[in-house]
Amino acid sequence: MLFATVLLVVGLILLVYGADRVVYGAAVLARSFGIPPMIIGMTIVGMGTSLPELMVSVTAALNNQIDMAVGNVLGSNIANILLILGSAALIRPLTFQSALLRRELPPMLFVTALCGWLLHDGFLSRMDGLILLIAAGGCILLMLNMATRAAKQGEDSLTREQMAELPQDNNYTVALLWLILGLIIMPMSARIVIDNATVIANYFNISELTIGLTVLAVGTSLPELATAIVGTLKKEDDIALGNLIGSNIFNIVIVLGVPALLSPGALNPLAFQRDYWVMLGVSALLTALCLRQKRCIGQGAGTLLVCAFIAYLSVLFLFP
Repeated sequence: MLFATVLLVVGLILLVYGADRVVYGAAVLARSFGIPPMIIGMTIVGMGTSLPELMVSVTAALNNQIDMAVGNVLGSNIANILLILGSAALIRPLTFQSALLRRELPPMLFVTALCGWLLHDGFLSRMDGLILLIAAGGCILLMLNMATRAAKQGEDSLTREQMAELPQDNNYTVALLWLILGLIIMPMSARIVIDNATVIANYFNISELTIGLTVLAVGTSLPELATAIVGTLKKEDDIALGNLIGSNIFNIVIVLGVPALLSPGALNPLAFQRDYWVMLGVSALLTALCLRQKRCIGQGAGTLLVCAFIAYLSVLFLFP
């Protein structure tokens, strides 16, 4: 059991590191092909923090553990808002200025509602996966269009902060090597994570859905946590919050869509009956916090968010 826990932690660390190297290499190479920095920031960097979730969910689906894959998606989105945003707000109050950020909230709510519609029958089909991936393409085009219009009207604060985070290295050979290395590390580490998460689930006699909602969700959300904390410390509040909104969108349309295409199957009823509604509720809460006139998420709200996450975890383990 102890050995499985150590391997799980090592696997998560390698997974996050591999994802970081993939994003770095892809961003540098994209710039070498003349792709505008704004597009790189909104796509490669924006989706990069969801790579650990994608690899874990794909690996779980290929292992016929679709509940673990779905739990990872739902749990990551819940953790992003309650744990990560709450933790960032505890460091200092978050103030955001980006109009682009607020315009990303409706797409997040739309894909969250779409997720519920697809999960309500208790079965994730290949058609569901196709619908989600089509929605992914639409979301990417929509966000790029919004970012372009915002840039024409005067550089948006979120876009500016995203572009500032792009790697400035011009060594394309090294970037290619890092990209290849990351692509090798990620599937290997994802397999380590899934295998040992399964061992832990069997040892404690808890469901694969619960493991996905907790251990995997928190572990694969480490890039979002790091980005949010660094952004908060650097007073780049828009990127701290914008990254979480983008991650929640991509988790649903891509991280859930790809496993559905690869390995459709029946779901644990609790995924929709309990956990989906928690995700929808916290998404609505985030929207309400962002649309307030004061445009600030204070330390009091941060405390409530973190406490709500602890309460949610308690319910999962006390009433599995």
